[in-house]
Amino acid sequence: MPRKRADARHNERALLEAAASVFVESGVDAPVREIAAIAGVGMGTVYRHFPTRADLVIAVYRHQIEACAQAGPELLATADDSYEALSRWVGMFVEFLVTKHGLAAALRGEGAGFDALHTYFLDRLVPVCARLLEAAVEEGRIVADVEAYELMRGIGNLCAGADSDPRYKATRMVDLLIAGLRRTPED
Repeated sequence: MPRKRADARHNERALLEAAASVFVESGVDAPVREIAAIAGVGMGTVYRHFPTRADLVIAVYRHQIEACAQAGPELLATADDSYEALSRWVGMFVEFLVTKHGLAAALRGEGAGFDALHTYFLDRLVPVCARLLEAAVEEGRIVADVEAYELMRGIGNLCAGADSDPRYKATRMVDLLIAGLRRTPED
């Protein structure tokens, strides 16, 4: 497959970032024209990169999954300790989960696309979470008996419905969950 020209890569990145921002504010049914305007491109450019809305939605979430996956090692390298790296990564993960308004509805009828995205999500993020947990266990910062998939599933459950109830603060509940992983001096 030939490499994309620099301007095409720039336009695609601008579209993904604009679409992610618009999806958070207005959901995945937001007008494509609004996304194009924010990205500073024409409608033809949008459809050249993403022929259908489902293609755009999938690309945005793949892009966000990649950002979350890449953040794990970066946080381990730059945070004061592994618990801080884990906590900050979980914060990014929560933000990703609570801002994916309407993904399932947008992909209705695109079962294979949704299934592939879910598989990609697990393949990319479970190992990152596992590495963060492993580092925190090695440093004695958290209890050793939690699996990455189990933690991510629990976080996902705590985030479910957060976008439909303004009284519910998923971030607070996830913070309590992560605090519960900390080792105490008597552990």
